[in-house]
Amino acid sequence: MKQRRLNSLEEKASYIRKEVVSISVTNRAGHIAPSLSCVDILVALYHGAMKYKPDNPNWDGRDRLVFSKAHGCYALYAILADRKILPKKEWHSFYTEESTLLGCMERRLEYGLEAGCGSLGHGLPIAVGIAYGAKLQGKKYNTFCVVGDGELQEGTTWEALQFAVKHEISNLIIIIDSNRLQAMDFIVNVLDREIKDKVKKLKGFGLTPKVVHGHKPGQILKFINKAKLSSGKVPKVIIAETIKGFGLKCMENVPRFHFRIPTEQEIAMGESYASLKSNIKNKKSK
Repeated sequence: MKQRRLNSLEEKASYIRKEVVSISVTNRAGHIAPSLSCVDILVALYHGAMKYKPDNPNWDGRDRLVFSKAHGCYALYAILADRKILPKKEWHSFYTEESTLLGCMERRLEYGLEAGCGSLGHGLPIAVGIAYGAKLQGKKYNTFCVVGDGELQEGTTWEALQFAVKHEISNLIIIIDSNRLQAMDFIVNVLDREIKDKVKKLKGFGLTPKVVHGHKPGQILKFINKAKLSSGKVPKVIIAETIKGFGLKCMENVPRFHFRIPTEQEIAMGESYASLKSNIKNKKSK
């Protein structure tokens, strides 16, 4: 991939992060950290991997994205607004009385939102069903599913994977946002014994997960394109190793920021966006 394209993807990811932080802090929306970890994944999907028409979100030939970790939807809203699929006024007024967007997204095809996934662990089963339906009908689109690694503790996730492997649903590409945190603690402190557990489990179900740097959109896109061209008969799985709260020093790998607005002092600890502070309005807490 040419260096200019790589730089463009990274610049877009930086812009989307800036948007997420600015709108979220201004409008007092708390799920900032889980949204920041998946920005590069979404940039890779919407700037190279997926087939879609911004002016026709209902196009039947579009690739489908089921965004299972729905509480991280701020990043998805930002990129859909940037791609002119979702009205910018809806995104800019997000979390206020003027907006119809929810903190955990619901299905709204006119805005490019394929499924409501507020109850974690249900997005992958939905994606499996969509992909299986496409296979039965001989349709050529791919179905993508972005899953949080905390969701891998849900039984419905593994039931869906078992079905997908059994029925050889190869038109499904699963991307795990592996930020190693779930809600208010690290995953290894809750259920998994070690980070490598997820790889062992996925292999045990007949899958071949590929691990990629989760904050290099060019690398993610390269892995996704390889997955699309693969002749394998089972779903493809990409584990994107990410950092929760990536981009703000006060948030990175800090469990208490799962649902929390940073203070001015915390923002002053540093970030990747020089103009960030000027874009956050002085607005009192609701």
